[in-house]
Amino acid sequence: MNNTAESMSLFELFSMGGIFMWPLLLFSILTISLSLERIIFIFFRCNLQVNDLKEEAQRLLSENDFNGARRFLKKRRKKSMGARVLYTLFEHPNLSEHRLEKTAETEALTCINTLENGFDLLAALGSLAPITGFLGTVSGMIGAFKSIAEATDVNAQIVANGIYEALITTVFGLIIAIIAMVSSSLLSHVVDRFANNIETSCSEIIADLVSNET
Repeated sequence: MNNTAESMSLFELFSMGGIFMWPLLLFSILTISLSLERIIFIFFRCNLQVNDLKEEAQRLLSENDFNGARRFLKKRRKKSMGARVLYTLFEHPNLSEHRLEKTAETEALTCINTLENGFDLLAALGSLAPITGFLGTVSGMIGAFKSIAEATDVNAQIVANGIYEALITTVFGLIIAIIAMVSSSLLSHVVDRFANNIETSCSEIIADLVSNET
């Protein structure tokens, strides 16, 4: 029995799990693909650094070089989410403090929504996968107990094998849920940190702009 379990392939485990393994397979593909896509997009395609941009813009403003700060952010806005938001403060310099805040907030929300694209699906997969796995287990247990009821000679091995097969879907469902929830939590933390940094940076630069005007 131990040798059989050790040599059992993933395909054999999949077959033993029954029909509910197919939606779990789809969930696993979606979870891994979406997690990798968001990781690549957020960590490698988007520059979420804000402090360096803020400090350089503030340095230029302290030298009364408004146009220099504007040019500095404009050059970096295509590759930097932070620069995109901060640049809006220099794009319309004649706006009031309240309007500047609203303009930056609108751009920041656009950037954050872009970063969080797919997070809802990851959260849904994290909830659906264990439920589907548990449903497969219940279905398998029904079949196992039916076999036990129809058997003329019931022994511990028959019961153990039935339960063993039924629990496979729960294990797969929980693994998928863990991957989805960990990915969603970590990525959400990164986006939340960016949101906090950009909010603080915008407030400081707006204060500098207002003080320069006065």
